[in-house]
Amino acid sequence: MIKSHKQLTASLLVSAAIVAGLGVSAPGNAAAASSPSNSVMAVAAGQTAVIEASVRLRSTPSTSGEVVKYLQKGDQVQIVAQPNSYWYQVKAADGSVGYTSTDDKYISVISSSVGSPTAPSAQTGTIKYGVNLRTTPSTSGKVLRLLKKGEQVQLLAQPNSSWYQIQTSDGSIGYISSSDQYTSFAGNGGTGTVTPTPTPPAPIPPTSTPGASTQIESVISAGMSYLGTPYEFGSSRNDTSTFDCSDFIRQIFMDAANLKLPADSRQQGDWVKTNSKVVTSTSGLKRGDLLFFMDYKGNSASAYEGIDKSKARISHVAIYLGDGQILHTYSVASGGVKVDKLSASWTNRFLFGGSVIR
Repeated sequence: MIKSHKQLTASLLVSAAIVAGLGVSAPGNAAAASSPSNSVMAVAAGQTAVIEASVRLRSTPSTSGEVVKYLQKGDQVQIVAQPNSYWYQVKAADGSVGYTSTDDKYISVISSSVGSPTAPSAQTGTIKYGVNLRTTPSTSGKVLRLLKKGEQVQLLAQPNSSWYQIQTSDGSIGYISSSDQYTSFAGNGGTGTVTPTPTPPAPIPPTSTPGASTQIESVISAGMSYLGTPYEFGSSRNDTSTFDCSDFIRQIFMDAANLKLPADSRQQGDWVKTNSKVVTSTSGLKRGDLLFFMDYKGNSASAYEGIDKSKARISHVAIYLGDGQILHTYSVASGGVKVDKLSASWTNRFLFGGSVIR
């Protein structure tokens, strides 16, 4: 009996150690289960969590990662992975995927559901042709960077037939087009919804991989093809027979970069502020940057003195060509889409600018 009692005691101690190691708490000890010491334990993919306080969702597991969005208190997210003790990779309700702190003052895990059924297992791939890595499975998603030919990526999921969610070798996670002209995946026992088919002989790609500068030139070329197109305030976004300023900018980015910007100049300005580095001096503009202007007050600089341009209303948008020239459309009398000098009149009205493609 003494030996049996010792064995029982030892068994209980081992069980207690295992329970403690797994972070399992007895009923009524929920607070202990969410203590900081538990935030460092590995969490299984597929678990649901609740945001406890507003926290940034970042593009990489680092405080230097770009902010994809803010998660708000009460938001529910799905744990995708835990790369280390400091960061969770999570998927928000809108499909955004990124990294957030494991600190339990920001997030608490509430279930251990089965992992995402669309997450393939151990499928790796190679970029065949330059493609944008985006924060969301949409052409309006923010471009994290351009993936170059030859880069290795891991397939995480396929939210729909048009997009893959992937992870790059530097840990960045985002979405790319599922078109086989961009990637070739080799399944290593993967069982997700993505089942790569044998890749047919690929056409010989261009000698250079299209980067941001190539895309910018394509956008500008698309814009120049519309020179002389008549101006119409509030023009239809469904045809290209007439343009107002924001419709023109929106159309050329759709034509050349498959990027759908917001429909009006104020929303486009907000988009640039959210997704790019804002430039407040015309001397800092680069070819392909968008420029945003306030209402016309007069030709002299004195007409704009005392105006807080950080609060001024955007009334016009153009694209910068470099060498003090802009491409835009702003009135019927001006002749529609045209190239103009960035004159003193335009410079006085200038509020800020920034890149769409970087």
